[in-house]
Amino acid sequence: MTLRPTSITRRLIAALTGTVVLFWLIAVGIGVYVVNHELSETFDGALQETAERLMPLVVDDLANRDPSSDPQSLEELNKGLNREYLTYQVLDASGKVILHSHDAPPVAYEVPLKIGFHNTPKYRIYTESSMNGTIFLHVADAFKNRREASRESGVALLWPLLALIPASILAILFAVGRSLRPIDRLRSDIATKDGGNMVPLESDTLPRELQPIARSVNLLLERLRSALEAEREFTANSAHELRTPIAGALAQTQRLIAELPKGPLSERADRIETSLSNLGRLAEKLLQLSRAQAGIGTSDKPVDLMAVIETIIGDYDRDTATAGRILLESSPDERLIRNVDIDAFAIVLRNLIENALIHGPTDDEVIVKVDGDVIRILNGGHVLSVEELAGLKKRFQRGKTKASGSGLGLAIAERIVGQIGGRLDLLSPAAGQADGFEARITLPSA
Repeated sequence: MTLRPTSITRRLIAALTGTVVLFWLIAVGIGVYVVNHELSETFDGALQETAERLMPLVVDDLANRDPSSDPQSLEELNKGLNREYLTYQVLDASGKVILHSHDAPPVAYEVPLKIGFHNTPKYRIYTESSMNGTIFLHVADAFKNRREASRESGVALLWPLLALIPASILAILFAVGRSLRPIDRLRSDIATKDGGNMVPLESDTLPRELQPIARSVNLLLERLRSALEAEREFTANSAHELRTPIAGALAQTQRLIAELPKGPLSERADRIETSLSNLGRLAEKLLQLSRAQAGIGTSDKPVDLMAVIETIIGDYDRDTATAGRILLESSPDERLIRNVDIDAFAIVLRNLIENALIHGPTDDEVIVKVDGDVIRILNGGHVLSVEELAGLKKRFQRGKTKASGSGLGLAIAERIVGQIGGRLDLLSPAAGQADGFEARITLPSA
């Protein structure tokens, strides 16, 4: 199972957004803690102030009211008190409730008759006493009111987080994208480097952190340029050095065949001639492969590939062995203007046509069709299986055939076509036919 590469931008956005959200939650937690503490102090202060102001009114009312009056008949005391939040009880020295608010229970709270704050499971209570200590006042505040206020303050702090998360993602995406743009540009520049593009990277405009990478890549490109130039020089020298002795040996062998009488010696000489011819073709293919590996596909100047196609077909027509076997099908005004090396394209086309001539029926024609960006070379023959087609592009790989060959032609062609940004597809049967073989070159758009 192949793991998909992770995106640095996505990881940075996730990490930074998570960090911002985490810090915001920590800030909300601290804020809620501080608010709770301040609210508790505020509620306690209000509770104590209410009890201290209410106590003189209670004492004055108890001194002047009718003993037979209802303990809850202190309407003036109830005015100004919020029954939903604060309740109170007035007790005598024995702890008996002699007066209470509407919402307060008639039974005394379970707290001591002592000035100060006291807690029950449901209430926070402040107890106040008269000067002579005969009357006590309990003012109670329910804990649920405090929890509600704390919850509302926490929710108020959390609401901005809903807008903060998408806003922070957009802001971080913009900042990260802007910051990583030089890295993406450097990556794109490095991706264009191959045997046909060895131009050094522009490092002066890069950020300081990326300049060492660009310098290292430029040093590697310089070494690669030197190696490719040495390989190309070796190829050029080898082409001359190998062809001359092979051609000389082949000529001497042919002369020997002409001088020998028919018999075992002449037959042996014929086998030598065949071996030398095969050796010459193999040397030629190896030299073409070496040139293809050196990256000869592209060119700085645009050329018309139709002229190359017509020239190659003309060469085959002048050869008595292949005259008339290759047909060109294209529109009269067809043009293929591309930045492609002429020699490299000629190598590709010759290999594909030679492959069609050798492996197709000897009395059949080879058709070269040009239609826009697509060049098709078709020949007759039996249908190849998917497995056979998949292996034909490998070096020294040949199909089920008795025809001579090295198994390098298609590998060379695919290598060069890939260098010019095109694609080589092999089809069997040929498109629109019941049998045959088709080599299809798809060139990059002009």
